[in-house]
Amino acid sequence: MTTSVAVFGSCNMDLVAYVPTAPRRGETVMGREFHTVPGGKGANQAIAAAKAGAYTSMIGAVGTDEFGEEIRKVLTSAGVDVAGLRSIPGRSGTAHIVVDDDGANSIVVVPAANSALETFNDSDEELVADSSALLLQLETPLSGVTAAAAAGRRHGVKVVLTPAPAVPLSDELLANVDLLVPNEHEAAVLTGNSDPDQALEELLRKVPEVVITLGDRGCLYGNREGVQTRVPSHRVTAVDSTAAGDTFVGVLSAVLGGGATMPEAMRMASAGAALSVQRPGASSSMPDRQEIVRFVAER
Repeated sequence: MTTSVAVFGSCNMDLVAYVPTAPRRGETVMGREFHTVPGGKGANQAIAAAKAGAYTSMIGAVGTDEFGEEIRKVLTSAGVDVAGLRSIPGRSGTAHIVVDDDGANSIVVVPAANSALETFNDSDEELVADSSALLLQLETPLSGVTAAAAAGRRHGVKVVLTPAPAVPLSDELLANVDLLVPNEHEAAVLTGNSDPDQALEELLRKVPEVVITLGDRGCLYGNREGVQTRVPSHRVTAVDSTAAGDTFVGVLSAVLGGGATMPEAMRMASAGAALSVQRPGASSSMPDRQEIVRFVAER
């Protein structure tokens, strides 16, 4: 069964520098590589969902610069419907990323055109109404994210929120979220509790379902019915972890919409993330469904 996913979120050009060790404050280090790769949490999740087999629509904004043209081109080539992608006079969003030799990263995001997503319009709502899942993140204005979540609830669409970057979330937004997918850092910020199991319990008081990703320790799921599931990670050598979380969410949503159980979807999503961290870049690192299925079968 094929699912239809709408994504409301950011589109950036990632400016990625690879260094042996990330610079400390006031320090200059020599890099060994530099790449420009279309990304942004919204675009990344859209590409991951499309490559995992879902019909995917992107609702977002890019500038009228060369970066905007390239982002639109890459989304289209991945099979993402860009009818909902607005062109805003000026610059596209950028993410300035430093990746060290352990595959860890630090990121500075400059929103630019993404700031235009303060509202959610009628044409956006039509795309959401035709979908089975709506993916949201927090790299765009909270007013637009909140309006999008409300639209998802109106149309009975499963609303999936990645709370990144982590900021306090309003009750109005959380009331319309069906599935929250933070990493362990974001879960700790949202709850004030660094223990994932305890953070899970606290988050379930606010939303019906939660998946907390735990890096190389896998992922943890819980719902309000008392069901809990842990799925271990796949041991691989990480080159660049930039897209791991977005790959996880995109694959998870695509597979869930196709009729998989949550444990099955978590295993597929973990495999997708494991494949992505072995390659440089964000959108360029994401595997297709056949790769994921083969990876899971081999293990």
